[in-house]
Amino acid sequence: MALEFYQVDAFSDRPFAGNPAMVYRLEQWLSDELMQNIAAEHNLAETAFVVRQGAGWHIRWFTPATEVPLCGHATLASAHVLFEIYKEPAERLEFASQSGPLSVTREGDRLWLDFPLIEPRPIEASAAIEAALGVKPLQVWESNELLVVLESEQAVRACQPDMAALAQLPWLGAIVTARGSGHDFVSRYFAPAIGIDEDPVTGSTHCLLIPYWAERLGKAELNAYQCSARGGALFCRLEGERVKIGGQARLVARGTLLIDVA
Repeated sequence: MALEFYQVDAFSDRPFAGNPAMVYRLEQWLSDELMQNIAAEHNLAETAFVVRQGAGWHIRWFTPATEVPLCGHATLASAHVLFEIYKEPAERLEFASQSGPLSVTREGDRLWLDFPLIEPRPIEASAAIEAALGVKPLQVWESNELLVVLESEQAVRACQPDMAALAQLPWLGAIVTARGSGHDFVSRYFAPAIGIDEDPVTGSTHCLLIPYWAERLGKAELNAYQCSARGGALFCRLEGERVKIGGQARLVARGTLLIDVA
């Protein structure tokens, strides 16, 4: 079996920045085991698989360790591949996913994700959270992710989690965030429990970050920066129960996976 793959740096207008994702456009689904093995072989934060479904697409995302319910940068990367490689004529692509209907709209050189808003709940800052992240939070919130608010951008950049301890906490991962010096807010995302020590740029975490910062800053349009080593800029809008997350993407590699399937 020969399968074409495409590596895209999402949330970046240049190679070697943003967040790399692998994309496969399939004619039909492979087995879950095979898709997981392919994701582990590529060893990127996410590998996305898309299959045509009616007038739209069905999308699934795998880390090297597990399938996840939502991923922003790999959805952006998948849309880039469908638009640029497969020449999809529509300006809006519809995706079915574990997290419900999603879409990506092309506006010039920017792609806009339309994702569900996730409303986090406030919780107490436990000793386990402080020890795992090595920080003293201003606030702690939760959904399926942990959202930890710090005092400054410098504190976010300086955060050095204990990955083994963080993997034992009962959340998919942990977001640390603060007001930015050159952006409305900054963040980083750590998810060792699902095989990602630090994700370079994470669209899905902004489903929590956008409503949090929109309320605190009193505005519905924000600019964000995920200050990982690679880094990436995100343009954010709060629209009712949905969030819009905009960014650019760059194809950096393509190839063929050669495998024997019994």
